[in-house]
Amino acid sequence: MKKSDKKIDNALRGALTNVCETALGSVEGFVWLTHLVNYNAFPNSLKIVCVFETDEALSKAIEAKQDDYFYTLINNELSTVNIKLNQLRQQVSFDTEEACERSHAGKWNERLAKLQSKVALH
Repeated sequence: MKKSDKKIDNALRGALTNVCETALGSVEGFVWLTHLVNYNAFPNSLKIVCVFETDEALSKAIEAKQDDYFYTLINNELSTVNIKLNQLRQQVSFDTEEACERSHAGKWNERLAKLQSKVALH
């Protein structure tokens, strides 16, 4: 990883840690988040995955417009470290522990590998 990429990665991880800590205290059923990125195509390649415990918890969160809350929270935190996502709603997705267990036997590395293969290289 280049020195400039490492600097961006540190800022990105700090901002997303803030998002995670805030959401853990305010969004029922939310458990963690992660990100995938190809720094050769940053920031367009950035994908952020917000994970809920169950499908039902995610459905309730979306019904309560908590997805909009996540978009705002992520956008605000990334802005504090001068990262701007032009396609925020396409770059942030939602998933569940339950769905990973059902489709990938709980193996997040396999589940995220599918998403990683879609990380844009424009």
